[in-house]
Amino acid sequence: MDIQDCIRFSNENPVCYLATVEGDQPRVRALGMWFADETGFYFQTASVKEFPNQLEKNAKAEACFYKHEGMIGTMLRVAGEAEFVNDPVLKGKVLNDRAFLKEIGLTVDNPALIIFRIAHGQASFWTMANNLKPKEIIKF
Repeated sequence: MDIQDCIRFSNENPVCYLATVEGDQPRVRALGMWFADETGFYFQTASVKEFPNQLEKNAKAEACFYKHEGMIGTMLRVAGEAEFVNDPVLKGKVLNDRAFLKEIGLTVDNPALIIFRIAHGQASFWTMANNLKPKEIIKF
């Protein structure tokens, strides 16, 4: 397995659980990843949400992607530090890809539109077949 497998799996199964930290308390929520490519795993949110502030204070994050197959399925965990991306081209792309953002009043120049990515870190796949084996870590 390599990073291309991680990119493919996450793009095919974009709904994930994103973990952040608030003080000493882990916080987890379901979130739709926007896309993944060789430059990272990209997410979009709004500044009114709690987790962008959590990521500003502690950038460590982990996303868990899951595909249900048979009895159990496959899980991909991606961990690293979140990087905020303030790029007007990417903001325009997310507004085109996710039309509902325009409907709630977000625009390219609106600071409430937040894009972040996990660009560097490590990933691992889990299945029942490898459940009791040491993790195969994929660094990216």
